Amino acid sequence: MAKQKKQRYEGVVYSTADDFEYQEDETHQAETLPNSEQKLKVGLDKKARKGKIVTLVTGFIGTDEDLASLAKELKQRCGVGGSAKNGEILIQGDFKQKIVAYLETENYRVKTFGG
Repeated sequence: MAKQKKQRYEGVVYSTADDFEYQEDETHQAETLPNSEQKLKVGLDKKARKGKIVTLVTGFIGTDEDLASLAKELKQRCGVGGSAKNGEILIQGDFKQKIVAYLETENYRVKTFGG
């Protein structure tokens, strides 16, 4: 099966107007909510990770830069590696209680899930 190209401009195929300009969809990045309005969920996960346990922090609403800075702070507090993408923070290892305690001191609303 052949690969399909994703069109850059949808809807308009061709225009004969001299002054026509394509209107691109602007991606609007959500503003970061204050800590007290964030509803974060913290839990453990080991699916699709070859049995290795990771601590997962989900529910962050805000910019990618703020997500990355929170992930960096959590990784430094736990002394381990991890990543932040798609609105989730992955911390290597079982640091659920330590992360919940830190987030509560920073006035985040935290709920735990999983084992």
